[in-house]
Amino acid sequence: MPKEFSSVGWIKARGRIHPNSLGRLLWFAGHMTQADNATPHQAAAYDKGVRQTIPFYEEIHRQTIDVVKTVRPDVECWLDTGCGTGYLVELALPVFPKTQFVLGDPSEAMLKQAMKRLKDVPQERIKFLQPIPSEGLLSCAGEIAPQVITSILCHHYSQPEQRRQAIQCCHQMLGGGGILVTFENVAPSTSRGTEIGLSRWKRYQLERGRELSAVEEHLGRFNTKFFPLRVEEHLDLLKEVGFQVVELLWFSQMQAGFYAIK
Repeated sequence: MPKEFSSVGWIKARGRIHPNSLGRLLWFAGHMTQADNATPHQAAAYDKGVRQTIPFYEEIHRQTIDVVKTVRPDVECWLDTGCGTGYLVELALPVFPKTQFVLGDPSEAMLKQAMKRLKDVPQERIKFLQPIPSEGLLSCAGEIAPQVITSILCHHYSQPEQRRQAIQCCHQMLGGGGILVTFENVAPSTSRGTEIGLSRWKRYQLERGRELSAVEEHLGRFNTKFFPLRVEEHLDLLKEVGFQVVELLWFSQMQAGFYAIK
């Protein structure tokens, strides 16, 4: 189990997390249960729920690991912001045996799930931050110097200025040659494209066993609880904050991945 880390943000990994979480923001669909994170799934049910909601969820993680293997195979420190339940880090640990992984998320409930998943990982391989959003990462800049930052399906919950701050912080945290890999829900370019995309997304979820009411509530979050950008807007934002190499990595339905090198 990871031990207690330094005062700027490390936490104990024995189930006690700093209470200052920003993750309790929503009401869970159809229930009077307070959400414990910004997604439509409670943290304890996230791993099942997200696979019923996001097409190609496994492929998104495979693509993330593959591009890091290509660009920074020698990565020493990898920060996964919006780490959720720790699934990406679990996959990456055996692929990058010399890398230390740092996990951050605004939701303490998500961090607890990540700690549970990674409880048997040697303490020198992982560190957990106190609950923190991406736009707050600079408070940890004196303690970590990542060459890789990943943000998988998390920044689309932010309003435009907050999202810009998050991407700017990721840019500032990286040194020269560092890479940011980010996947997000994205918006089609036309209103008709949006209708088609949402219809496909609805069918995907229903075919995987989600209740109609939950699916409709999720689709109702589009531009109300999560705020997707168009692909070209993502590329522009990454360039505007200062990344020198900005590319579309992967795109399918209403999800897309990008990588940006400082």
